[in-house]
Amino acid sequence: MKSLELLVERIILSSRWLLVVFYLGLAAALAIYAASFGYKFIKVAVNVFVYDEADMILAMLGLIDAALVASLVVMVMISGYENFVSRFDEADDEVSFLGKLDSGSLKIKVASSIVAISSIHLLQIFLNAGQYDNMKLMWFTIMHLTFVVSALMLGLLEKIMAKAKGKDT
Repeated sequence: MKSLELLVERIILSSRWLLVVFYLGLAAALAIYAASFGYKFIKVAVNVFVYDEADMILAMLGLIDAALVASLVVMVMISGYENFVSRFDEADDEVSFLGKLDSGSLKIKVASSIVAISSIHLLQIFLNAGQYDNMKLMWFTIMHLTFVVSALMLGLLEKIMAKAKGKDT
């Protein structure tokens, strides 16, 4: 019976390597997104003297949004691999946050990134408010506030958990 238990444990522990497929998929998606960013950048560069100020702000917000999304993907790939699959052997000098992001702080950073991305989208919508009716503007704002409240709640829960861990030790 003990040998069956050991086999099950080995299978479960080895299954974490299946996550590598997801992280490689995210890396490929990031490469595709980088090509999309390059296209957007060229479009902005070509039209720099054509765009009025509002269009230029919207275009720059689109580039910032893309950079935030790409950073989020990188953070999830690196932290997820480090936390759930295996430690990076020689990357401590290259990536300063390695080993510092546990799953709780990763959730908070992801939630914060989502709030930042949502903020940019909401700003883009408000800059084009004439294209939306008041009901849509209200729902976009409510969705954004939902992301904000969720991030705040995650932060509060993480703080409560940290205090509970401090009391246990």
